[in-house]
Amino acid sequence: MKFLSKALLATSLLVTTPVFAGDWKTVDAETSVAFGSIKKDTVGEVHHFNKVTGSVSEDGKLKLDIDLASLETNIDIRNERMTKHVFLEGAATASLTGEIDMSEINDLKIGETRIIEVEAVLSFVGVENDIDTNMLVARLGENRVLVSTADFVMLSTEDLEIDPGINKLMELAKLPGITRVTPISARMVFEK
Repeated sequence: MKFLSKALLATSLLVTTPVFAGDWKTVDAETSVAFGSIKKDTVGEVHHFNKVTGSVSEDGKLKLDIDLASLETNIDIRNERMTKHVFLEGAATASLTGEIDMSEINDLKIGETRIIEVEAVLSFVGVENDIDTNMLVARLGENRVLVSTADFVMLSTEDLEIDPGINKLMELAKLPGITRVTPISARMVFEK
């Protein structure tokens, strides 16, 4: 009888264990943060960071780190100038911290998707900004999920306090203008 009750308890624990039980870590090769810019009012460009790592804990705590030195704009001198003048060389990473309501996604079956609301804080070059956005979560497998921005997140260079760096880039590249609001997108694959 003891064996049967232990077996029933173990089975019930397996059935009710949430999808996100335990910590989930990003899959580096499949995780990306990208942003866009427009120069000269007509030339649009997409840039991204090559090194983005993160985790979501069992209780929904989100932590994402972006290695600012891994910036890729497809122009080497621009990578260097942005690192020096916009990221201020001393800022190694930007980080996003927040909480996810895990009850909204624990019941996802493989192949299902759901839009969840995420409230987080972006710490970027010593300045913190609140980020509220919707994220698309797709359950890819038993221990694998895709999380991506459902829409763009729009960030102002003024809010990030990097306008002086943008002005310096314009001066160095002899540009009449660079957009002061940038769209951000993120694609993250998590596994446990």
